[in-house]
Amino acid sequence: MSEQPRIALVDANNFYVSCERVFRPDLNDKPVMVLSNNDGCVVARSQQVKDLGIKMGVPLFQVQHLVNQHQIQLFSSNYT
Repeated sequence: MSEQPRIALVDANNFYVSCERVFRPDLNDKPVMVLSNNDGCVVARSQQVKDLGIKMGVPLFQVQHLVNQHQIQLFSSNYT
């Protein structure tokens, strides 16, 4: 009897932010947001950003004042 293939699903908290922090440890403990392909909407938020009340998928222009006020670090999505 052959074994069935196994599939695993891994979900990481703040995944794209975590990836940026791997390459930029200076971002640890700083507010970080990753934006969609065209930098229009928020697709990942650090805990610091979540604590400010910024929601997933919100257009950047709606929260630009918070970005400026809290010096949130912005990154474009980087799928590589």
